[in-house]
Amino acid sequence: MLFYFSISIFLSVLYGWLMLRYYFDWQSIPVYQPPEHIAPHTKVSILVPARNEAANIRRCIQSLLQQQYPPELYEIIVIDDHSEDHTAAIVESIGDSRLHLLRLSDFSESETIAYKKQALTVGIGAARGKVILTTDADCVMSPESLGILMAYYEAQHPKMIAAPVVMTGEKSLLERFQALDFCGMMGVTGAGILKGYMLMGNGAHIAYEKKAFKAVNGFEGIDHLASGDDMLLMQKIAAAYPGGVHFLKNSEAIVHTKAQSTWKAFISQRIRWASKSAAYPQKGVSLQLAIVFFFCCTLFLNILLMPFFPMLLGVVLFQWIIKAFVDFILLNALCRFFDKRKLVWSFIPA
Repeated sequence: MLFYFSISIFLSVLYGWLMLRYYFDWQSIPVYQPPEHIAPHTKVSILVPARNEAANIRRCIQSLLQQQYPPELYEIIVIDDHSEDHTAAIVESIGDSRLHLLRLSDFSESETIAYKKQALTVGIGAARGKVILTTDADCVMSPESLGILMAYYEAQHPKMIAAPVVMTGEKSLLERFQALDFCGMMGVTGAGILKGYMLMGNGAHIAYEKKAFKAVNGFEGIDHLASGDDMLLMQKIAAAYPGGVHFLKNSEAIVHTKAQSTWKAFISQRIRWASKSAAYPQKGVSLQLAIVFFFCCTLFLNILLMPFFPMLLGVVLFQWIIKAFVDFILLNALCRFFDKRKLVWSFIPA
């Protein structure tokens, strides 16, 4: 039992150190402020893979058409991934020369390649932009986002940019939990990219050079995985271009995504994300995920065992205090940055 106590305490210390590292590294990222008067010149192709998104696609496209970026410098390519609803018809009904619809069913397909990666590959093949920006069909992009992102690109010339994604909806406990969780992930994303110890991003708001995508042979080697079009591609590009992956820290360059509606859907989403961890070439990523996972497991297990082993009370209190302290420090900073201060009051119940 003493050995188990020691393991629990050790994992708690590791967890606390890890969260504080994320906090200090996040704070050290400079906030990017674009110049007041700029004349952008880079052509961008925004790719939107869509499957059965009739309820969301119009709002998504409208947000993309309202970007504060020269209309002649960007195009929107929606790739319909075998939708069984009216997704394609809705896209076709929107009359704008910047908008193009591709149907994945019109292209030769491979049974071994995940549909989303096929959709993105088809879209990139048709793209005329130097820079590819991907987002999801159920997301809404803030009007300033594209302009800020491209100003950063033209100033810094990275090969890939991960940009912020925040969760909408903060009414229910589930929504608040996911919103807090997403804020936390943005902090880890920025800190990890800055220091190079965890390359991750969200495919709802990632940009990369078309030339870089082709240079690493696109999704080759990871194309069989259902997810990973974001993080695994990022790691391929980072390996080919050291220092070429950046994080855009700006509270206005935001993509908004909807929370999962049920706990079951939320858990399924996280299982899907975790399923690609074995494919991470960065072993440090798996180590950090393991620290968080095993710490949470021991905390949960200790709470369950406490009625049978009262001496665990001290261990549980120590673990809970560590977790509450470091989580609050990190999440408070992130909620303030993304103007979600009210979420901080949901910290304990969420």
